[in-house]
Amino acid sequence: MPTTGTYFREKLQEAYPSLKTLSTTNYNLMTSKTLLTAALAAAIGLTCTALASANIINIMPSKDNTLYEFDPKEGDHSNGAGFHLFAGENAQGEVRRGVLAFDVGGAIPPGSTITAVSLSMNMSMTPAGALTVELHKLLADWGEGTSHAPMGEGDGAPATPNDATWRHRFFDSVFWTTQGGDFSATVSASQSVGSTGQYTWSSAQMVADVQSWVDNPASNFGWLVLGDETAIGTAKRFDTRESASPPMLTIEFSARMAPSPRLRPTPAPRP
Repeated sequence: MPTTGTYFREKLQEAYPSLKTLSTTNYNLMTSKTLLTAALAAAIGLTCTALASANIINIMPSKDNTLYEFDPKEGDHSNGAGFHLFAGENAQGEVRRGVLAFDVGGAIPPGSTITAVSLSMNMSMTPAGALTVELHKLLADWGEGTSHAPMGEGDGAPATPNDATWRHRFFDSVFWTTQGGDFSATVSASQSVGSTGQYTWSSAQMVADVQSWVDNPASNFGWLVLGDETAIGTAKRFDTRESASPPMLTIEFSARMAPSPRLRPTPAPRP
């Protein structure tokens, strides 16, 4: 009974008569090179199938709200179900800060690499000219209740259970460590916001923020929208997810694909 090596040599020589003149040494050398080439080709193939595929997605907020500066005479206000969120100071010098979060983990596969991020929001009302509006990464979770402010929504409405307020992460029993929201001092992105219209925030820090949420979904609390709080009458009103022009987070990422199964040669039949 011929050995496996002899069997394959005979079959190759039947298919390619010119190989009949090869010595055993040259044949073995050729076979080794062939196997090496095949191994390299397989490795390259697996690498290519494991390469990341580029994707772009657009997602709306999973929740948004406004933190209205606490007024003891009015109590805790919020706007969980409202059509707008605010950032800056109103005409009475009361501060408003917007909060919004996105279900990044539910939209992007684990292990993905974030390559670009942008947030677009529609600013629908303001008494002021061009002012800087910043995004800051939130450091604690917060809620969105059923409160819905009347009219232009600038003064909010009495908070309902689980609403975020100036004092509460979840009304009326879970508080912020610092009133006005627990957020990073690092500016994730900034944009000059003037007259009404669409505005976009985008930066390397936003990419880092979203990447951290993909890597650790439990740390995803979204961003706080911080307006100009240096003077009265600086407030900017942005439309929320409940409106006809909701915020939109655009994320470009590379998702790692699983390697294709390795093909195994069919064993040679025994003569």
